[in-house]
Amino acid sequence: MRLGRILVVAVNVFREVIRDRVLYLIGVFALLFVAAAALLPEVAAGTEDKILQDLGLAAIALLSLVIAVFVGTSLVNKEIEKRTVFVLIAKPISRVEFIIGKHLGLTVVLAVLVAAMMLIYLAVLSFYQVPYPLGSTLLAAVYLLLELSLITAVAILFGVFTSSLLATLLTFAVYLMGHFSRDLVELGNLSENPGIQRVTQALYLVLPDLSRLDLKNQAIYGSAALPAPLELLGHAAYGLLYTVLLLAIASLLFSRREF
Repeated sequence: MRLGRILVVAVNVFREVIRDRVLYLIGVFALLFVAAAALLPEVAAGTEDKILQDLGLAAIALLSLVIAVFVGTSLVNKEIEKRTVFVLIAKPISRVEFIIGKHLGLTVVLAVLVAAMMLIYLAVLSFYQVPYPLGSTLLAAVYLLLELSLITAVAILFGVFTSSLLATLLTFAVYLMGHFSRDLVELGNLSENPGIQRVTQALYLVLPDLSRLDLKNQAIYGSAALPAPLELLGHAAYGLLYTVLLLAIASLLFSRREF
């Protein structure tokens, strides 16, 4: 496996996604967030600061998620449907390099998207003199990117062996269940049914625990609300290892596909 070939695939993905005018979402976010900042004082007097921060971070996460899922599920599937995969696999590039390059390219796009929207978010808060904890906000953005990278790996995995529509639905399902996996375990414990408890515990072990990478609430209330540094490092390592595992499975399945 060579880094140069991976970077070639990643650069091609980056250019292709940018040409699809995905970055127009930055303008949409800017317009909606400025409008929200202007209107909130009229409808939420006294609490508009926290609501605005929460709304901005949630919008960044949602818009980025849409790109990760819809683009991620089509990265490999589109090559298969258009038969361009025959040209790609005929070149001196392994299928593992192909999968990793696709993931890296989309992750860079998401990093640019998150960084641009975060700059707009901070600029609007500063303009309206809304106090915000800079350190915890930037840390939340980093962990959001880790979460998006993991979701991109999920999208690519499903895109390898299913249609784009089914892969999209499955990826959204993993995202939702990943954020509520701890609640599923609690629900199973409350049921006091051993069978249900085993099922919910198995789901928790298999599904990614995305709540580990969700620091939006902590970003609003500052560094005092953040987990301990070692716990944060553990969560980051969890996200990275889970992403690597998903990409390994996707590479294995793609390597075994016959075209």
